[in-house]
Amino acid sequence: MADTKVPAGAQVPGIRDMLARLVALPSISSASPEWDHSNEAVVRTLAEWLQPLGFRTEVLAVPGMPGKFNLIATLGAGPGGLVLSGHTDTVPFDDKRWQSDPFTLTERDDRWYGLGTCDMKGFFPLAIEAARAFAGQPLRQPLIILATADEESSMNGARALVEAGRPKARYAVIGEPTDLRPVRMHKGIMMERLVFEGQSGHSSDPALGRNALEGMHEAMGELLALRAGWQEKYRNPNFRVQVPTLNLGCIHGGDNPNRICARCELHFDLRPLPGMRMDELRQAILNRMQPLAESRQLKLTFEPLFEGVPPFETPADAQLVRACETLTGHSAQAVAFATEAPWLQQLGMETLVLGPGSIDQAHQPDEFLALSQLEPAVRILQGLIRQFCL
Repeated sequence: MADTKVPAGAQVPGIRDMLARLVALPSISSASPEWDHSNEAVVRTLAEWLQPLGFRTEVLAVPGMPGKFNLIATLGAGPGGLVLSGHTDTVPFDDKRWQSDPFTLTERDDRWYGLGTCDMKGFFPLAIEAARAFAGQPLRQPLIILATADEESSMNGARALVEAGRPKARYAVIGEPTDLRPVRMHKGIMMERLVFEGQSGHSSDPALGRNALEGMHEAMGELLALRAGWQEKYRNPNFRVQVPTLNLGCIHGGDNPNRICARCELHFDLRPLPGMRMDELRQAILNRMQPLAESRQLKLTFEPLFEGVPPFETPADAQLVRACETLTGHSAQAVAFATEAPWLQQLGMETLVLGPGSIDQAHQPDEFLALSQLEPAVRILQGLIRQFCL
């Protein structure tokens, strides 16, 4: 852990200048090493702007991930308080599909274009601008601005915060792009890997081998049967797709038509609803796969492709939900994309997702943030600070 030192006389730029600087700092997170960047420059830049406003800034290294850092910046002291949270990383990009430089903030058509403008570097200048109005005021409860690492690839920044038990607060708003509409629930994400290994042999005599592809055919039937059972049991009308989904995404097996397939690998995606536990779902799958593998004398491997994101839900009558509905004029809703909300909940905070920009622009070429959302976003965030910190 390190406190960030700020040069004497440092000034806090305006919203546009802050976002231009953040966009210019590459902070891509990816499972592919050739794409992956450190986010340290972004975190230290945010700290440089927050400290002159009176925030105590702590830069925390993410254990086991060189070059990855979280930032906890705190204004005021005491129990409770409000967290305004965002992730500092972006997804990779294809510059051939962009009309302008992804790392240069470009204004056209009343929009700011650039990598991360919407998802979600654009949230930080707005949160800092909202906080600027309260600098020097005595806060009844602390205001915390939280910046995390690697949300787009592993969620390891959020996981590290849970392991550290920080930050502590009563309420948390995650500024993911929701068109400034409050979101109180989302599905989880599980991506799983299933492998069967048997024995190759000449296809003219099935007794010469153990066919992993035939085993996988049976396994896919079991997975689809599980899906049907889950969709019968679980339904949530708040979601556009009201049931949990399971998608058989890709399969690889065998090498020739006249050889018994010795190995077959399936990757699939499962999106559980709130109330469904990921460990129980994995165990249910394993309970179907183990007898199948044993009966066919196949070696079984079943493991997550990544640790997954649990489903998230905050009750409709929660104080934070009611406050955000009042400030925005919109009822809280459910979305299909996942966020760091489950980890902030694990830290004991009433959590909600609310931020500028549209998820339709996230992860897209020519990603943008509409200028029309800037002033409303600052107003909403200031309303939250007023209610939960003053």
